[in-house]
Amino acid sequence: MRSDSVRSVILSLSIVLGCAAPRSAERTASQQPFTFAWMSDTHVGSTTGTEDLVASVDDINANDSLAFVVLSGDITELGSDAEIAEARTTLERLNKPYYIIPGNHDTKWSESGATTFIKVFGSDRFVFQHGGILFFGLHQGPLLRMGDGHFAQEDLRWLDSLLSTIDPAQPLIFITHYPLDDGIDNWYELTDRLRRFNTQAVLVGHGHSNHEMEYEGLPAAMGRSNLRARQQVGAYTLAHVRPDSLILFERRPGRRTLPSWHAMALGRRTFETPAAPFPRPDPHAYNRAHPQVKRLWHAQTGWTITGAPAVSGDRVIVGDRSGTVRAIGIENGNILWAKTLSGSVHTTPDVFGDRIVVTTGDGYIVALDRSAGGTLWSVHTGKPNVACPSIVDGRVYVGSSSGRFLCLSLQDGSEIWSFDSVKAFVETKPLVTLRSVVFGAWDSYLYALDRATGALRWKWNNGTMARGLSPAAAWPVESDGRIFIAAPDRASTVLDEGTGGVVWRTKEHVVRESIGRSEDGNRFYAKGMNDSLFAFNARAATKELAWATDCDFGYDIDPSMPREAGGRVFFSTKNGLVFALEAQSGSIAWSHKISNTIVNTVAPVDRHRVVVTDFDGNIVLLTDR
Repeated sequence: MRSDSVRSVILSLSIVLGCAAPRSAERTASQQPFTFAWMSDTHVGSTTGTEDLVASVDDINANDSLAFVVLSGDITELGSDAEIAEARTTLERLNKPYYIIPGNHDTKWSESGATTFIKVFGSDRFVFQHGGILFFGLHQGPLLRMGDGHFAQEDLRWLDSLLSTIDPAQPLIFITHYPLDDGIDNWYELTDRLRRFNTQAVLVGHGHSNHEMEYEGLPAAMGRSNLRARQQVGAYTLAHVRPDSLILFERRPGRRTLPSWHAMALGRRTFETPAAPFPRPDPHAYNRAHPQVKRLWHAQTGWTITGAPAVSGDRVIVGDRSGTVRAIGIENGNILWAKTLSGSVHTTPDVFGDRIVVTTGDGYIVALDRSAGGTLWSVHTGKPNVACPSIVDGRVYVGSSSGRFLCLSLQDGSEIWSFDSVKAFVETKPLVTLRSVVFGAWDSYLYALDRATGALRWKWNNGTMARGLSPAAAWPVESDGRIFIAAPDRASTVLDEGTGGVVWRTKEHVVRESIGRSEDGNRFYAKGMNDSLFAFNARAATKELAWATDCDFGYDIDPSMPREAGGRVFFSTKNGLVFALEAQSGSIAWSHKISNTIVNTVAPVDRHRVVVTDFDGNIVLLTDR
């Protein structure tokens, strides 16, 4: 458990949402050896996750020589509140301090937008000193999206505040989840910082196996998963720290400690400037191919944005992880107003008339005045919200993480109807047709409700009950009574809106969660996982490809919806790219790189202009004229 003394150390290091070691920290490691336990990838909620974690906790408790425990992410299988609570219950049995960060499994499928992890464990990062070494941990999500890892701007500010207090001679050990390579889209933000200090080691998880590693000269190691896998028992790592070395052993609970599998030398370490610069992404070099594309304006929030912008007349509406909703002038990028809500905003706002509706990570559905940002009404759902609302004809249709799907009055937020049989959280933007409300949830089902009453018309499953393959992230689209959907099972599926029956379904094109519809309803769009955008004939009785365009964007699993305006279809990728294709032919009109991180679903204004947001907090209006 985290003792009061540990909490006092954390608080005494005094920076917001974390802690920094005082400048008077020891300059050299202690001469007294010590050993700590390192667990990773416990995956509580998987078949043996809890059982294997209990075995490790009991084994650690029986070893009085251990000083503390660190956990380097993927604590749960799918980041649910129940799994987090179960992990906490087990970890609180530890008779030693423990320090914990989340991994991608804790953040991607999080019904709370990863806010529950912070609430339950006190933080999603840590820093403490032991034996003259400063240990600190930081995760890289990605939050609510598939894609590369990403160090958030708010976390980098925390890190800079920490490092600003550190003597360059202070020995450091950094713990994270992903390897510090290009599996994180901005890995260099950490390697560049760590190379300026006396970094002794980097410890990572994610790969489920023991490996000696190095990141741009930084000595590192990947630790195995705590899961038993094909063995009869799980295992964790014992890290023995001596004045001159860090030695790693695999410990099998209740059985034995295997011979050391890696040792890293410790001591005063400096990192020389390499003869050839380390590789770094260069958006400017990419953008030379289409010089006609310009940034008409650029706003920077400084906080992670995971939702698409909403374009409404003369303004753009965007929410971010700080809970701030901004209205930005579409012509010049000036901030017209900013409203900070009580919880984070992870989703895409919707706008109808003079009202904006957003959902928050602390459980609210909120209506704001479009002109000034004032709160008009709010409804609490009982659990955090990460679902996108849809407003149609004065009604708000929105899912939640509470097992309910709601239809509310746009005027005052009063409930018109609710559907109470959703078995997992909703994050998608629901499709509202003349007869139906269609949405997916992370319980493996796509639901169609009666638009007037909320009664279930049908629900559809793609053939597996695996939650991670649910048709839950894509925004369903419709044409001529047919619903188009794509899920992580890599299939394109067209369903009959009336019955939920399959019209056609194919895995030929390897698509995943990124879908859209043409303005005239003649085509469904789907982004493939490797380079291509596909256009299907929406009215054909069987699968019929209208066109396929190789856009050379590489491997991509980011759920961002293609959207058409003015005869062009716009879409984005996990590596900062935005594309504009001619909707009739599929020919590439232009592409532009705004950053190197996940770009959310785009918001085209017209044929020539599109508003985009990304995980670095950028809001950009691109134009090709």
